[in-house]
Amino acid sequence: MMLHVMDAKMIRGLCGMITGGVSTRDFAAVTGLGDADSQEILDMLKSKDIGVLRGSFYHFEDGDRLRVAVKLLEEGHPIDEVSKVLHWRDFEGLAAEILGSMDFAVMRNLVLTKPRMEIDVVGVRLGIAMLVDCKHWSATRASAMRTAVKKQVERTRHYVAKTQGAVAVPVMVTLYRDAVDFVDGVPIVPIFQFASFVDEFYGNLDKMQTIRRD
Repeated sequence: MMLHVMDAKMIRGLCGMITGGVSTRDFAAVTGLGDADSQEILDMLKSKDIGVLRGSFYHFEDGDRLRVAVKLLEEGHPIDEVSKVLHWRDFEGLAAEILGSMDFAVMRNLVLTKPRMEIDVVGVRLGIAMLVDCKHWSATRASAMRTAVKKQVERTRHYVAKTQGAVAVPVMVTLYRDAVDFVDGVPIVPIFQFASFVDEFYGNLDKMQTIRRD
């Protein structure tokens, strides 16, 4: 999928890729682009099987915006320009969609109590839960990364304590990394590699911090 013909406008167009249906006029109003440019972008996305036209409204799915953003990054656009129009829910939607496509049972925004904690995405398959925290980072310091990892491990321990027979692995998904990395046994996965990470998940469990009930 090549987008470079209209890359600069496409970055602005990411803001208009709203789930639930958007007309050309709505898209133009949200993005600040003209009707003609908006129509061209929407038609191009549709031609790449991103979005579906129903009547006069274009419908996008969770993860569509992030798919386009990743392609823009692959074509050389600065990560800061692209990431500022993304939301952490873009990562959450695509992560959930990838897990579901690989036969994981998926839950989003799972809330645990006493203490209250929220887990972005939980995928369960073959008796093992993958607990995913989606971070909208373009870059971050090592200390901030370790703090985020520690919090995700705490959420995972809480999930395991509340879920009978649970075995769980904490995972972080973000934008800026070039390759899968590990912090204290917790994988930090760039979103564009998440599908391959999930595909190889069970073969690499020995490298990851795995939490189970004592």
